[in-house]
Amino acid sequence: MGDESLRNRSLIRVWCGPAPPQTATVGLGPPLNCTVPSHCSTKGIESLHNVTRQKCEHLFTNTPLPDLAVGLVLLAGSLVVLCTCLILLVKLLNSLLKGQVAKAIQKVINTDLPHPLSWLTGYFAMVVGAGMTFVVQSSSVFTSAITPLIGWGASPTGLGVISIERAYPLTLGSNIGTTTTAILAALASPGDKLASSFQIALCHFFFNISGILLWYPLPFTRLPIRMAKALGERTAKYRWFAVLYLIVCFLLLPSLIFGISMAGWRALVGVGTPFLGLLFFVGLVNALQARSPGHLPKWLQTWDFLPAWMHSLQPLDQLITRARLGLDNPALSYPEEVPGPAIRVGSPRPPLHSATRL
Repeated sequence: MGDESLRNRSLIRVWCGPAPPQTATVGLGPPLNCTVPSHCSTKGIESLHNVTRQKCEHLFTNTPLPDLAVGLVLLAGSLVVLCTCLILLVKLLNSLLKGQVAKAIQKVINTDLPHPLSWLTGYFAMVVGAGMTFVVQSSSVFTSAITPLIGWGASPTGLGVISIERAYPLTLGSNIGTTTTAILAALASPGDKLASSFQIALCHFFFNISGILLWYPLPFTRLPIRMAKALGERTAKYRWFAVLYLIVCFLLLPSLIFGISMAGWRALVGVGTPFLGLLFFVGLVNALQARSPGHLPKWLQTWDFLPAWMHSLQPLDQLITRARLGLDNPALSYPEEVPGPAIRVGSPRPPLHSATRL
């Protein structure tokens, strides 16, 4: 068991660098003829320690903030620094990898191995991704470095140096490489904690291995590639969709699942089963609409029978565009109050100018 006295102790260190203590003995000493230390009486003896300490020199030495507030400040600051570094890294790569350099890299990276071993190209890319991630000890740095280089076809997004089919195994290898950090940290644990620490590190490793076995070996199981292309095309059309995706998938959806799970497994099954069933039905109907619409009822061959906001992002895009135009020019928020040009009866109607999408 740990020391319970440290449960409510602040983690902010104020005093640093204790000097070697100087000990002075006060009181009656042991008898002079004491030959056996265990039989000697030490009653009435006190030791005074003169410890010289220096005050720590950091940002929160004299702060009145609690530990939670200090942690939130440090978290926000670290995220700002991390995002700034990643953005600068992306801009630097965009400025460097152009012209002949981009063509040379594209030819080397996207080239498959000779014919008998062409099926091993993806696995070799995994090894490269794992090795590069092991060198930099950060999968975020590696994936952020290759993200602006990805493109397919005539896509305007990215430089097109690395195809998305080649970036996929590189990313999977990066997920394997990042597990080496946990393994190295486990190997540095004390002897009595080594088994447990190494077990957790191996759980992380085999979790990523299971994901690769599930979503890569068979070509038809590589759903993340098709999903990435679909989301990329949607983001190219609606720029705000990327922000919506991050908020929903990384904040709202996990919070919702966690909140329902706190109510018990029955609540989670009761809510999750209909949701997964509806998701499966929509995916199946979409596949049949694209490949074999004749096998569907006439009313189900398109989603036009539903309200527009249930099968299209256009209404939400118009709402966001109007909100943006209203912030840029408040007079446009209420078009009925803005006097327009006089139109004579029988004169041609002036053309409508569509707002620019975000």
